[in-house]
Amino acid sequence: MSDKLIIFDTTLRDGEQSPGASMTKDEKIRIAKVLEKMRVDVIEAGFAIASVGDFEAVQAVANTIKDSTICSLARALDKDIDRAGEALKGANSSRIHTFIATSDIHMKMKLNMTPNQVVEQAVRAVKRARNWTDNVEFSPEDAGRSDEDFLCRVIEKAIDAGATTINIPDTVGYNMPHQFGKTIKNLRERIPNSDKAIFSAHCHNDLGLAVANSLSAVLNGARQVECTINGLGERAGNSSLEEIVMAVRTRQDVFECDTNIDATQILSASRLVSSVTGFIVQPNKAIVGANAFAHEAGIHQDGVLKHRETYEIMRAE
Repeated sequence: MSDKLIIFDTTLRDGEQSPGASMTKDEKIRIAKVLEKMRVDVIEAGFAIASVGDFEAVQAVANTIKDSTICSLARALDKDIDRAGEALKGANSSRIHTFIATSDIHMKMKLNMTPNQVVEQAVRAVKRARNWTDNVEFSPEDAGRSDEDFLCRVIEKAIDAGATTINIPDTVGYNMPHQFGKTIKNLRERIPNSDKAIFSAHCHNDLGLAVANSLSAVLNGARQVECTINGLGERAGNSSLEEIVMAVRTRQDVFECDTNIDATQILSASRLVSSVTGFIVQPNKAIVGANAFAHEAGIHQDGVLKHRETYEIMRAE
């Protein structure tokens, strides 16, 4: 029996950070209901501290959705974590996702903190989040450019403090697939208490490698992937949910896991997100593009008419 791969959808949080992709509370609820119907495991509904509107949207999604875990992002700050906890009070199942940067450039130039201070703040944040929920995720921001020894140190402390999911973000889309997969493998092997947490991947698409990096992480033991519908997200976007789900499902000869996703709901989710955000899906977009199952060349048409699998590796249905 294959492992379960947890799908963590951040369309409503990281996806909304695409310039021009802001969503109203009602639009977030509509999308969340489609994600729930698709059987998404975790829905990151927003960043509760960011604004009154974001708090209300997280709260509304938490109060509406029953079958998916609802998550709010929070910096490793008491006020952020408490605001997230308040917003999630009505959820059937809640998660707080707290983060702090761990790369040298972020610690020096953005946080103006020493590595020791970062570790202390990460531990304090996880412990505070545990006052609200026993489902706590910790992310070392910019892990893709962080020192591996330091990552091992901060993650071990975060797990000791009560983090149940450890998310490794390639925040700026800098990593190559072999490199990112090796990082996941090394962290799982080197951190003494790594078996106490699920490892996760959150990849950005700045070099067009978000899906490849995420799949490499899965091949190296990650059992959660953070992704968005249509690959929506700031800059070049996030890892695409539909591509992750269908790559894993189509290549069960390669992957020792599968998701609970109802793939028949993918297209309706794609169209809704496109409609709400105004972001058009390119025709040649994998899985959900208008041309994804279309055949122009005569040789292809002839082959498909004789036997569909000559040119189609999955069923459009």
